[in-house]
Amino acid sequence: MAKKVYPQDPTSSPCMSHGPETYTLWMKSLILHSNGCTVYDSNGVIVYRVDNYDTKGRRHVNLLDLRGRVLCTIHKKLLAFGRWDVYRGSDNSNFKTQEKPWFQVKRCYKMVTRKITCQITVECQKYCIKKIGGKTTFQIVNIDGDTVADAKQKHSSSGVVLGNDVLTLDVEGGIDHSLIMALVIVFGLICGRM
Repeated sequence: MAKKVYPQDPTSSPCMSHGPETYTLWMKSLILHSNGCTVYDSNGVIVYRVDNYDTKGRRHVNLLDLRGRVLCTIHKKLLAFGRWDVYRGSDNSNFKTQEKPWFQVKRCYKMVTRKITCQITVECQKYCIKKIGGKTTFQIVNIDGDTVADAKQKHSSSGVVLGNDVLTLDVEGGIDHSLIMALVIVFGLICGRM
């Protein structure tokens, strides 16, 4: 079991992976199967996690790597309007001391289609999260309309559809995967899944 939790090379960092990768998202915490998210890479190694414990829809959530190091803190800023500030490498105690968030996410709700979308600006890059089809399917798209990440319900190798809380996330190369995971976590909070 230790092999699945800690990689063989302790200096490697999955957070800065820039090649294409397929992740498995389990929308549960490893702690007592409570609220949160556990992310596995294509080799079955835990690379990211969020532990909300028994509190669903928290205002402060930390995205952790496999060793428990805080990669970013997600803070719900405006309750009525739906804005989330994401601070890089902070925790619940010191994110308020940082002047500027890494990026912000604004929720948009399309009245005609009743679909939730999000707009994200990270420095000079812009992204959009679009919910597509069923409850769990969504895409992260850049300003040029290119899909950088695609999430859908996971199927087993024999074709059996797994539960709504198990997703496959395909992430394109050339982008910081910890950014994509932070976007996925914010979207999970917006949709009330965490």
